[in-house]
Amino acid sequence: MIEKVQAFMQQHQLLKKNSTVLIGVSGGPDSMALLHFFNSVREEWNLTIIAVSADHQLRGRESLSDLEYVRGVCDKWNIEFVGTSLDVPSYKSEEQLGTQTAARNLRYAFFEDQMYRYNADCLALGHHGDDQVETMLMAFVRSAEPASFAGIPVKRRFAEGMIIRPFLCLTKDELEVYCGQYGIIPRRDPSNEETIYTRNFFRKKLLPLLKEKNRNIHNTVQHLSEALQEDERFLMDEAEKMVKDIVNVDRENKKVSFQSTEFSAFPHSLQRRAYHLILNYLYEKLPKNLSYVHEKSFFDLLHKSSGNTQIDFPCSLKLKKMYKTFVFGFADNYEKPMPTPATIEIPGKKHWYGGTITAFYTDSPDDRTDMHYACDSAAVALPLHIRTRRDGDRMCWKGLQGSKKLKDIFIDAKVALTERDTWPVVVDDNGTVLWLVGLKKGIPDQKMEHNDTYIQLIFGR
Repeated sequence: MIEKVQAFMQQHQLLKKNSTVLIGVSGGPDSMALLHFFNSVREEWNLTIIAVSADHQLRGRESLSDLEYVRGVCDKWNIEFVGTSLDVPSYKSEEQLGTQTAARNLRYAFFEDQMYRYNADCLALGHHGDDQVETMLMAFVRSAEPASFAGIPVKRRFAEGMIIRPFLCLTKDELEVYCGQYGIIPRRDPSNEETIYTRNFFRKKLLPLLKEKNRNIHNTVQHLSEALQEDERFLMDEAEKMVKDIVNVDRENKKVSFQSTEFSAFPHSLQRRAYHLILNYLYEKLPKNLSYVHEKSFFDLLHKSSGNTQIDFPCSLKLKKMYKTFVFGFADNYEKPMPTPATIEIPGKKHWYGGTITAFYTDSPDDRTDMHYACDSAAVALPLHIRTRRDGDRMCWKGLQGSKKLKDIFIDAKVALTERDTWPVVVDDNGTVLWLVGLKKGIPDQKMEHNDTYIQLIFGR
């Protein structure tokens, strides 16, 4: 078994020589076999090993005895030991969590503290191949999220090091045999026999049936888990690039926005992950009542052509759709409304999103600054309008061959993503972009005889 585990560790690059390794030990057969394994290779790998153990205060004196048992074995094997008692019952009640979740949260917080204390390279845990099968089965029953089916990772970042699981290549039976071979008499947790816990139900009822059909189901599932994790890492990287490219993040107001047509242009697998990345950014902690129903509502809205509408998410988060612009934000941050299109009266003044546009006719046009624009009144379709950018907007100007997307103009001018969806755009009644205020002055499409009367526009804050 030792050779099998070492080959698995080498394949996945789980450990380097001269490392400091914390070993999570409960006293059960899995963790005791893990402790013995690392003790057996300690000299060969020149390892510093420390056993860390937690009493969850769930079984009174019995669980405390488990901790003391581990301490005694560590003294016998000359392994440094760190133990603690965690008040899981109180934490469970305060946070309104299930027993298993509450215990896990406190246990991993304790492990993290010890990782920093010892400046450890890794934390080794005793999860085995049967655990992997159970985890994948539970995900199948409980979750509709593809990432949940990736299973238990062989390694992952933790504190300033890694969590490693070198026993995922083994079965529970192999670990029991190992303990017997080396005279290890582990502690037994009676709660592991109770099928009221979901994992125990899968372990006792379903796993034996699967093993009747495939004795190597743990290897099959482990290969599947690793393949799914590789795929998920790639897709998440692509989704993060997508969000970076098309999602505008207003950090001051904890708000994000994007154009529905840009979002929909990506594969649906990336859209789903981008949706979850947005929610993870907005929520400090995902609400329990956030569900696949909200995801379905989001995608239904994404593919509808309706104008303005809104979806309410938990904890006062709102999704507002304004034509093709989607904005996620919390209720308190919607005091400053998104700008809406407006018609420019000539002569007249129009207040628009913190600025004012003044329009009048003149025979002496003033085009000196970026905040002044003038055009031949006969060359445009009236009335003029002021609005924000829309998908497909392009403009042309003197000296440019063809036309250019407004999106590319913003990029060239290094306009922040947070400003692009509120930037004023002046168009004529045909939708021709005349003026990207402060950036570019376009030329009208209509070719008509000059009449010496100009429309003068001035934008001021």
